[in-house]
Amino acid sequence: MDREKAFNLTERQIQILKKMHENGKNMRVCSIYKNQTSLAKDMGITRQGLSNHLRKLRDNDYIRTGRGFIDLTSKALSTLGESDIDAFVFMKVFPQKRVKAYEQIKKAGAIRLFRVTGTVDIIAEVTQSKLDKFLKMVSEIEGIEETSAHIVLETIT
Repeated sequence: MDREKAFNLTERQIQILKKMHENGKNMRVCSIYKNQTSLAKDMGITRQGLSNHLRKLRDNDYIRTGRGFIDLTSKALSTLGESDIDAFVFMKVFPQKRVKAYEQIKKAGAIRLFRVTGTVDIIAEVTQSKLDKFLKMVSEIEGIEETSAHIVLETIT
């Protein structure tokens, strides 16, 4: 893990970031929609202890907080070894299996899913760090005829 020199994270703070990441919804940042009491209980620490750690993490740009949410920043995701580089997975689904397959694809951990026209049925946007896990889950879904994964090398615009 790449730890910031100006602020060395404790093992507990790394655990807190990991737990929040697990409970978060992955977008461009990882957002957690749990209150501090619930998070503290999940981590087996007091709410006050969690609050102290969160204040230090916020002061050092690892998280952003607001009423009812905590966002892990790119800095936190990088520290955890999570890539913010996107990949796209193109999936072709047998027509008679689409409804059930789409429901299962929704649970596989994509940032966004797009139902599209053309030679594929679904395009999933996935972080590169979760691509292998996503592909494994998708490969087990009945009705997936074909997949093709593409990692973004550069954003041009």
